[in-house]
Amino acid sequence: MRKPYSQFFLLDPQIHFLNHGSFGACPRPVFAAYQAWQRLLEDQPVLFLGRDLPRYDQLARQALGAYLNVPANDLAYVPNATYAVNLVARSIHLQPGDEILTSDHEYGACDYTWEFICQQSGASYRHHPIPLPANSPEDIAEQFWADVRPNTRLIFLSHITSPTALTLPVQNICARARSAGILTFIDGAHAPGQIPLDLSSLQADFYTGNCHKWMLSPKGAGFLYAAPSVQSILEPLVVSWGYKATPQTTTGSRFIDIMQWTGTHDPAAALTVPSAIEFMQINNWPEVAKECQALLQQTLSDLSSLTKLPPIYPDLTLLNQQMGSAPLPPNTDTNLLKTRLYEEYKIEVPIIEWQKQKLIRVSIQAYNTQADTQALLEALQTLLPQVQLS
Repeated sequence: MRKPYSQFFLLDPQIHFLNHGSFGACPRPVFAAYQAWQRLLEDQPVLFLGRDLPRYDQLARQALGAYLNVPANDLAYVPNATYAVNLVARSIHLQPGDEILTSDHEYGACDYTWEFICQQSGASYRHHPIPLPANSPEDIAEQFWADVRPNTRLIFLSHITSPTALTLPVQNICARARSAGILTFIDGAHAPGQIPLDLSSLQADFYTGNCHKWMLSPKGAGFLYAAPSVQSILEPLVVSWGYKATPQTTTGSRFIDIMQWTGTHDPAAALTVPSAIEFMQINNWPEVAKECQALLQQTLSDLSSLTKLPPIYPDLTLLNQQMGSAPLPPNTDTNLLKTRLYEEYKIEVPIIEWQKQKLIRVSIQAYNTQADTQALLEALQTLLPQVQLS
């Protein structure tokens, strides 16, 4: 019998919340630690922000570095992964003719960032197609690498894609890119806390992730990892005191100096990340994740049986993560289906249109049970015949 983890979360118990992947959900003990940081800040703001914050930030980065297996000074906290993508995209100074190679499964906000930068610089942003149902990771890596061109300057890929929840073979591609002298930037918005992550072995040049999704920290805690060899490339999005740090104010790392202080802000979410890591350790989160993965696999199999459409993954039994997408009938009115699922059945789940395909993306977190997924299946059985476009 699964432990009732729902008691740890502040979510509305009337809602079948199957959308952890969008913005996450913070456990009560972690949220309490977050509020304690905010109270400490308000108790003496000048002491907190003006003198103590560098020490607090260092401790929080050390905890995150241990979790991700990289040195703390190669990590900087940022508000979210989209911020980090903007920072790197504006720092690499693309030239006319340069190419950014990506997949056609990327997150829209990041696509827009690269399109904007490429339009300004004369570079190109090219999407390599990965059709569904997907092939094996090895085939995806081979086909993607065959699309690399002599002018490919940087490869930008999601670790776990947002619309389709595919885990891409980023370690394979990063290794090939390193040998070819091509920069790599991995968008790990959905990876930390959902799958094991060792940034030292992955060896991307840049990696960004969100702590406020699957790592269970409060909203507004993301990170940017930059390998030591590329840290000098980075320029701050916001120029502030760290840009000309003095011997008295420097952290010893230019990368951290320019990233740490960007004007007055509330750093409580980032400072709470060690509490989120501790919560996962205390509650044996790898075992929790396995239970969630099993429920996800069963749910995707049941969805396939309901719609008579094949899964989009090569082998559901190898889907070792907590988020997955399933195809919907092509004539589904996605807006109407999403509205009716929430208003009539109190089910919060994303309905996605991607590359002219219609998908439902299911997230399974510790607070979910078979009652949530059964409610979804029963609702779809009723609604799908009623929401078909004529």
